[in-house]
Amino acid sequence: MKIEEKTGKKISRDPLKRILKKGNKTWKRLRRSLRGKRDEEDFQAAKAELAGFRAQAEAGEIDFYYFDEAGFTLDPCVPYAWQTIGETIEIPAASSDRINVLAFLSTDLRFHPFLFEKTIDSEIVIACFDDLSRIMTKLTLVVVDGAPTHKSDAFKARLEEWEARGLYVYLLPAYSPELNLIEILWRMIKYDWLPLNAYESFKDLMRSLIAVLKGVGLKYRINFAH
Repeated sequence: MKIEEKTGKKISRDPLKRILKKGNKTWKRLRRSLRGKRDEEDFQAAKAELAGFRAQAEAGEIDFYYFDEAGFTLDPCVPYAWQTIGETIEIPAASSDRINVLAFLSTDLRFHPFLFEKTIDSEIVIACFDDLSRIMTKLTLVVVDGAPTHKSDAFKARLEEWEARGLYVYLLPAYSPELNLIEILWRMIKYDWLPLNAYESFKDLMRSLIAVLKGVGLKYRINFAH
């Protein structure tokens, strides 16, 4: 251990854990990050611009949405759960078809999801944006990441038409997922809101997922400040 190398003293695991806890440390899952690959100047500029757009939305001047896709299968994101000491709750490993959810989410939790049991392509994404353009009531800005479907020729060919309707697309700089706040929603659904029994069958997964999606903004709420 590095502690032993630096101090010449050995320390067992339990005392080390107590020391770390007193130092406000906690044991939790590590996250992979692409932060080192991004252009920090572009990131900070986009962060400032988005803060300005959010302020306009809070003032009622525009509608402001985040858009993204998430996939759900029977190979679950294993959640934490309270378990009896000495016992372990097990989730059977299983392969399944994939449920793809595309959605628009505003910071005041207006939510427009779309479910598909097939591969997502540019035409499907375009159809979602067409749907939003028909129901919006004021100038609307939608934040998207650099997924291929958002940068395809077919998608870019529709930008001028959407802008004529008052719908504008804001493309995030590369490697900046934390600027797309709908990512918070996907994490909450996968790790907190979907019950364990959702993974018993594909039918259960679909039913539970639909119930959660219907409850976003009502039963299920998130705080974008965290």
